[in-house]
Amino acid sequence: MKCALRLWLAGLAACAALGACTPAQHLLLAVLPDGTIPTLLSHLERESDTNRRRVAELEQAADWAGLVKFADDNLAKDPNNASWWLVAGYAHSRQKNHARAIDCFQEIVRLEPDVPDGWNFLAQEYRAAGDTQRAVTVLTRAQTVLRDSPVTLLLLGESYSDLGHYEPAARAYRQALDIDAGLTPAWAGLARIHLKGGRMVEAERIARAVEKSNPPLAAAIRNDIKAAARP
Repeated sequence: MKCALRLWLAGLAACAALGACTPAQHLLLAVLPDGTIPTLLSHLERESDTNRRRVAELEQAADWAGLVKFADDNLAKDPNNASWWLVAGYAHSRQKNHARAIDCFQEIVRLEPDVPDGWNFLAQEYRAAGDTQRAVTVLTRAQTVLRDSPVTLLLLGESYSDLGHYEPAARAYRQALDIDAGLTPAWAGLARIHLKGGRMVEAERIARAVEKSNPPLAAAIRNDIKAAARP
């Protein structure tokens, strides 16, 4: 639906500048609120400046094959390094090699089950590959391990919403917002569900709640309320 797409894009635009990406890449990058390079490098903080600089150069050049090789070379030396599995998985995802990316993100979950990023990337990659039910399974499992991860709950809400399971989606969005009231895509998702159910008053309440912090999102919600109210 155009309404849902507009709300989701408004949320992403306010959360991060993602550039020109395919839908699958949008799904992956949506879990990087601080940007791609800062997130990748934050996982490589124990690596040498030379390695960190090389990762940044390859990413900025969109040399995904080169980034895969660089990660694989480092994994050959240290196969239990979750940070290099993240770099490899990200590069495979940008190449739309979903099966290989999933393998990489599963390694992160195995090595660091208490770190949200591994679960989030794994779930998003399943969504990008078209297996949203598997994403729900991953994110539900993550809830038994993680505590207070608003992005994980956001992704659970998005996955349930994709499947048309709107009540559990709304519950996940609300749980995410209880932890982080500034999580724009969760507000957008919740407004989208209210509009699907014809609950214009509830959608307007969300528009008022985000009006000061995110005027574009508030305006998008109100435009969709008007569109939904037309005979």
